[in-house]
Amino acid sequence: MIDWMGLATSLVTSPWFYLVLVAVSLLDSFLPLIPSEPVVVIAGVYAADGDTELVACIAATALGAVLGDLVPYVVGRSLAERVRARLRPGTRRRRAHDWIAAELAARGSYTLVTSRFIPVGRYLVTLSAGMVGYPWRRYLAATAFAGLCWSTYTVLIGYAGGALFQDNDLIGMAVGLGLAFALSGTVEVVRRLRRRPAPAPPSAPGHNAAAADVVRPACGPQPAVGRNAVRAGRGGARPRTSSDGGELDAGHT
Repeated sequence: MIDWMGLATSLVTSPWFYLVLVAVSLLDSFLPLIPSEPVVVIAGVYAADGDTELVACIAATALGAVLGDLVPYVVGRSLAERVRARLRPGTRRRRAHDWIAAELAARGSYTLVTSRFIPVGRYLVTLSAGMVGYPWRRYLAATAFAGLCWSTYTVLIGYAGGALFQDNDLIGMAVGLGLAFALSGTVEVVRRLRRRPAPAPPSAPGHNAAAADVVRPACGPQPAVGRNAVRAGRGGARPRTSSDGGELDAGHT
């Protein structure tokens, strides 16, 4: 395996250093084992010392990130049916793919930009974007913006560490890497909190009692009016009679 950290350090004063930044950020877009963040942070640390050009470091890293994000997108678009056939319904991977597909349909650009800052999430999102047929123009625009933001903040973190500890590059690198991992962890925590379902709103006071009052008359004895109405419907009301058996007229009281 290539020692990317050692290679970047040995070429820091050479123009080939920027090609290393392009390569490492490109490969890290679909190969999780490539340590792009540490190498990019080192570029920012050396930029603070004047050994590298700050803008060139940002541009090279962004270019590699954008090109790298195209690889899983093209793979997902070309092998969508084969990959989907391996994602059996009910499995964890299938649920993850379905959730990402729903997020891309609801807010695609936001999902693509934020996933760039999540080390593992970026691979799943870019692959799923190709599988669901996300429009390539919108994909390219979102990933270009995401790559530029990611490269800028990663290089500037290293630059800040190098500026604070110009007398000791190792401490500057350690501070820069710590900040990078802390920000990535914060993004992941926020993403998990957003995925939690919202709690059900509490029922209004008296709502259950009102519902019970509406239902209660049907369960208890029927009122007299209801019985008379049923009796009248069956054969009419019985005529009132006097004590000697004669019928009383309607006006008799």
